[in-house]
Amino acid sequence: SSAAFGSRGEPLQLPRSPASLRAEFSMTLGRRSELPLSVSVLACGAGSQLAAAFVQPGEGAVSNLRGKSATLEGHSRSPSLGGAPGFEAPGASGGTGFSRAPAALAIAAAVPAVLRLRRRRGVALRQGRTDAKPAGEKLRELNAAGGGEVPKRGHFPPRQTPLLDMIDKDGITAMRSMTVEQLKDLSQEVTWQVLDAVSVTGGHLGAGLGVTDLTVALHHVFNTPSDEICWDVAHQCQPHKVLTGRRDRIYTLRQAGGLSGFAKRSESPFDSFGAGHSSTSISAAVGFAEARKALGKAGHSVAVIGDGAITGGMAWEAMNHAGGLQTKMLVILNDNGQVSLPTFYNKVGTPVGALSQTLANTRDEEATGLNIQGRIAEVETSTLFQNMRSMAKSASKTLPGPLSNAAAKLDEYTRDFVKTVPFRGSGSGSKGELFEQLGFYYVGPIDGHNMGTLVEVLSNIKKQHEEGNLQKPVFLHIKTNKGNGYEPALKARDKLHAVNPKFNLPKPAPQAPPAGAKPKPQPLTKIFAEALVKEGERDEKIVAITAAMPGGTGIGIFENRFGPERTFDVGIAEQHAVTFAAGLAAGGLRPFCAIYSTFLQRGYDQLVHDVALQNLPVRFILDRAGLVGADGATHAGCFDLSFMGCIPNMLICASADEAELVNMVHTLAMIDDHPTALRYPRGTGYGDVEMPSVPQFLEPGKGRIVREGQDGTLALLSVGGRLRECLKAAERLEHWGISATVADARWVKPLDEKLVGELAKNHRVLITIEENSIGGFSAQVQQAMFEGGFFDGVDQQLALRSMILPDCLINHGEQPKQYDEAELNATHIVTKALATLSRVGVKVRAPVES
Repeated sequence: SSAAFGSRGEPLQLPRSPASLRAEFSMTLGRRSELPLSVSVLACGAGSQLAAAFVQPGEGAVSNLRGKSATLEGHSRSPSLGGAPGFEAPGASGGTGFSRAPAALAIAAAVPAVLRLRRRRGVALRQGRTDAKPAGEKLRELNAAGGGEVPKRGHFPPRQTPLLDMIDKDGITAMRSMTVEQLKDLSQEVTWQVLDAVSVTGGHLGAGLGVTDLTVALHHVFNTPSDEICWDVAHQCQPHKVLTGRRDRIYTLRQAGGLSGFAKRSESPFDSFGAGHSSTSISAAVGFAEARKALGKAGHSVAVIGDGAITGGMAWEAMNHAGGLQTKMLVILNDNGQVSLPTFYNKVGTPVGALSQTLANTRDEEATGLNIQGRIAEVETSTLFQNMRSMAKSASKTLPGPLSNAAAKLDEYTRDFVKTVPFRGSGSGSKGELFEQLGFYYVGPIDGHNMGTLVEVLSNIKKQHEEGNLQKPVFLHIKTNKGNGYEPALKARDKLHAVNPKFNLPKPAPQAPPAGAKPKPQPLTKIFAEALVKEGERDEKIVAITAAMPGGTGIGIFENRFGPERTFDVGIAEQHAVTFAAGLAAGGLRPFCAIYSTFLQRGYDQLVHDVALQNLPVRFILDRAGLVGADGATHAGCFDLSFMGCIPNMLICASADEAELVNMVHTLAMIDDHPTALRYPRGTGYGDVEMPSVPQFLEPGKGRIVREGQDGTLALLSVGGRLRECLKAAERLEHWGISATVADARWVKPLDEKLVGELAKNHRVLITIEENSIGGFSAQVQQAMFEGGFFDGVDQQLALRSMILPDCLINHGEQPKQYDEAELNATHIVTKALATLSRVGVKVRAPVES
C-alpha cells in the first residue's frame, strides 16, 4: 500500500482499500514534524523496493513494514513510524493489519499525486524523470495510465489539412509567405479543426468561428509572438491556439492537464496576455506599446475586442489614455452584434445598449456597401493617401488661424461623411467621429471575412506605423458573423456561443424514465431563477439586474415572466450594475443583482462605497461561487466570502442545497435594511431534498445542527455547498468509533456565535469547512472564538482546524477532481479529523476487516 502526503500532512486522495487507509492513518499520526521530508511512502514487501527506486535520497523516506503487519502495538515509537500516540491497533496479534495488494500497482497509482506534491513543494525534478517530458507527451502518458487517451479526431467528417500540416512542421513563419487564396484555404482548415476539437471537449465555439479569418490574417501580417496580440476575454482564441503550435493538444481544451479555454501566458509565448474576464485587452496593449517605446524596441501591439467587451468602462478608460499618449498601437473592434449572451432572448429584440445600436450590425442582403467601405479602408490606410494627408496638413498650417483649424478638420469630416451617407448596409455611420475624438484614426467598417481586404488593411496600418506616417493609435472596425463557417451556428439564436461535446451528432430520441425513477436534478441557476420569479409575483417592487449574462445567471427566466420593464441587462459593465442597483434601491425598488462571484470582483469599490457605505438594500446573487470545472481559475469564485466578509453592513449567506437556496432567496427578498449576498455553487441540486411548498424566512445569524454527535469529540461546521461531504465524512467516522456533530452555519455574517460557542464548549475538536480562500468564513469563526476566550487555556483543551481552498489557483478540469486537488471531499475531512483528534489525545479505534 502507498500514500503520498500533502503539504499540510494529510494524504492526497489515491485509490485505496480500507486496510491501506489504516496504513495511511498510522503514517499521518506518526510522522515527525521536524523531519524535512517532501515525500513519505509506506510500503509492504517488494513495494518498498519500488518506492525506494522512485523516492530518491534527499527527497523523501520509505518505511518498510514487512514483518510488522500483524500488529502495530509495540512499534508505536519505532523509527519507521516515528510514533503514533493515540492509535489503537486492530484486533488480535496475528491479524492482517495491511493489505497485500500488488505493490507495483500501489506505487504507480501514487506517482501522479507525488509528482503534483513535489511540484507544489518546489522539489527539484531531475532530467529524464516523468515530469520533465513535453507537456503533450506527459498528458498522453497520464491519460493512458488512467485508461483513456487523447483523441486524434472528433465527431466531424475527416478532411485533408495540408496547409495546417505545413504549419505544424515549419512553424507559424510558414504563413508569412502564403497567398491570399492559400490563407482562405487555411482558414477553412482551421474552422474544421476547431469544430472537430470542440465536438470532443465542448465549450465556447461561435466566437472562435467568427474570428478565424481575422486570426489567420493577423498571424500572416504581424510578426507574432514578438508583435503582441491581446485577445479580450479570449474565449475566441481556439483558432489562435491551432495556429501557434498547440494543434497536437487542441483536443485537450478545458480538460484537466490540457489547454486552457482562454489565453494563458504560461501556456505559450503567443499568448501575450492572459484573459478570461472582459474589457482588458486595450489596457494591456497600450502597456505593451509604451514598454516597447521606453525600451527602444521595434514592433506592434494589437488588441482584439468584441462589441460586447467594449461596453465595459475599462475599455474606454484605456482608449482615452491611448489617445492622449498618441500610442502607436492597433485596436480591432470585432463587431458581431453579440453585446449580450445571447443577444436576443425572450422579449429582448435588440442588442443591449446605445453603443450596439450605434454600431448597427450589417445585414447580409446589403453587403455591397460593406465591400465599398473595404475599398475605402484600403485607400485611406495606403501610403499615397497618408502622404497626401501630410501634405494637406502642412499646407493648412500656413493659413490664418481660423482657416487653419477648419482645414485641419476638413479631412476628418470628409472621411466621416463618406462613411455615413452613400453605402446602405455597410454598417457605417457617424460612429467614426466618436473614436476620432478620442485621438484614434478610425478605419472601417470592413468585412471581417474578406481575407484580401483584411490582409491589405492590416498590412497598410502596420506599414504606416513603421514609417511614421501615422503617429497615433488606429481603431479598425470589422464586421463579422459569429459562428461563421458552420451553418447551424449561424442559424442558432445564440450563434452556438457555447456547446456540449458531440453537439453536432443527432440527439437520441427521448425515452420515458423507468417506473419509480427519481426526477433529474435541476440546475441550481434555474432553481434560483424560479424562486426569484415567485418572489417577483409576490412583490412588484422586485427587479432583476444582469451584466450581459441573462442565461448564465437565470435572469432571462425572470425577464421572460416580467419583461424588460423589471429586468435590466447593463452589458459587460459590473461597476455600473452595482451602482445602478444602489440607485434603484435608494429610489424605492428591491433590486436583485445577479453576477458570477468572479465577476463581482470587478465592482468591488462600488460594493463598498456605493452600497455598503450607504447601507442600501441591494441583494447580490453570486452564482458559480467556488470551483467551476472546465472554465478554470479565471472563472472560479474563490474570494467572495473574504472580500465581502470584511465590509460593514453586509449580510452574507451560503446555501447548502436547493431547498436552502429557495429559502435564502425568500429571506433576502424580505430584508430591506441591509445589503445582502447569497452565494451558491455551480452545478445541479441533489434531487433528493424535499423542496419547501412555502419558502421559509431564515433568521440572519442563525445556523442549524444537521447531525447530533454523541461522544463530544468532533464537530464539523460547514457553510455552503460542502455540507453533504461533511455528512459523508461523519458516516465514515462512525466506523472509527467517532460520533461527529455536523452543523450548517448558513450565515457568514452575522455569524451564529451562540452555535459556534456551543460546538466549541461541547467538543474536543472543531473543524470549519468552506469553499473559499483564506480570510472567509473560518476567519469569522476564529475571530469570534478569540474574543470569546476559547483559546485562553482556562477551560478544556480545544483544537480548531479550518479546511479552505488552498493558496494556489486550481486549473481547469472536472469539478470533482478539482475538489480532490483542493482537499475538500469527505476523504480529506476524515483524514483531517483523525489527525487532529490524535493531537488532543483522543484514541481512535481502527475498524477490523471482516
